[in-house]
Amino acid sequence: MKVTYYPGCTLKNAASNFEDSTLYSLDQLGTSVEELDKWYCCGTVFSMATDDLIHHLAPIRNLIRVKESGSDSVMTVCAMCYNTLKRANQRMKNEPDSLEKINNFMTEEEVNYQGDVKILHLLELLRDDIQFDAIARKVVKPLNHIKLASYYGCLLVRPREIGFDDPESPTVLEDLLSAVGADPVDFPYKVECCAAYQTVDKPTMVAERTNQILNSARENGAEAVVVSCPLCAFNLDHRQKDAAREYPGFKHIPVLYFTQVLAIALGCPEATLRFDLHYIDPRPMLKEKGLI
Repeated sequence: MKVTYYPGCTLKNAASNFEDSTLYSLDQLGTSVEELDKWYCCGTVFSMATDDLIHHLAPIRNLIRVKESGSDSVMTVCAMCYNTLKRANQRMKNEPDSLEKINNFMTEEEVNYQGDVKILHLLELLRDDIQFDAIARKVVKPLNHIKLASYYGCLLVRPREIGFDDPESPTVLEDLLSAVGADPVDFPYKVECCAAYQTVDKPTMVAERTNQILNSARENGAEAVVVSCPLCAFNLDHRQKDAAREYPGFKHIPVLYFTQVLAIALGCPEATLRFDLHYIDPRPMLKEKGLI
């Protein structure tokens, strides 16, 4: 299997552990990854204003790059990139006038975009194409006796017409965790917002959400929390220092990308997992479980 891959900005710097574990895992699963040439920032957030068409140029220009590569689909890993690309594309499909204006803006592009690129998240690829049963057969280091809480946040499965799982009670992350031998932990905050970009100017608000989300996961038995979004990872991991300051008695808990969990199960070398990028070091917990 060969997939065209859109990495997005953060996976090339602060979240390189997300990308490195993704590429290792897909290689072990027999999937060839071809990174998109000349990709740009996705625009980061889908603009909700109907007259703000200009902010959809960035995601649509990336989809033009997909067409130029000869592909009709693109995979991304970041939940925010996935949501932005797919929602912008959906608008182009549903609004011919907007599509015409977008193409008119980009007069120097050789491709006249038609809204015909399929945007996939890695979890869709793992579930529907590679399939969890096949992944389970590839596991060389099962994550036995480790309880992991799946945190979806806002953008991975919402809104309903964009997401690829139930927006209120998704299970795709839990199903993946089960396939690699872990014990999935359900908890009521798994689709709650982490406070997102409030982290820039309202870190106290983010600390409150971090405290609520992580305490809920821990109270339900989790030993670590698994995420799919670099911003969620930052807020739930690095903002733990703020949560500990604001809420006496707060207990730290490791936060991992789902691809790191998958890569561990597939035998990934510790150096590739880049645990040095985490605020809460997951290595003591993983060593205790015999996983590194």
